[in-house]
Amino acid sequence: MIRWFLTIFIAMIVFSAMLPWLEKFGIGRLPGDFSFTLFGRRILLPFASTILFSMVIFLIGKFVR
Repeated sequence: MIRWFLTIFIAMIVFSAMLPWLEKFGIGRLPGDFSFTLFGRRILLPFASTILFSMVIFLIGKFVR
C-alpha cells in the first residue's frame, strides 16, 4: 500500500513539472485533473493523468518481464 502511495506521489511531482509541456498533447485536461490560481500562481494537480500513466507503466512493466 505504501509503495503505491509513494509511486503516485512521485509521479504527481514529475507530471506537475512536465505538465506545461504535456498540455500540448492534451494531458492535464482530463476529468480529475485540477488547476487553480492561488496568489497569482497557477497550481496544477494532475490526479487523473497520474493514475492513467501509472497504469500504463504498470502494464508495460508487466508485459516486458
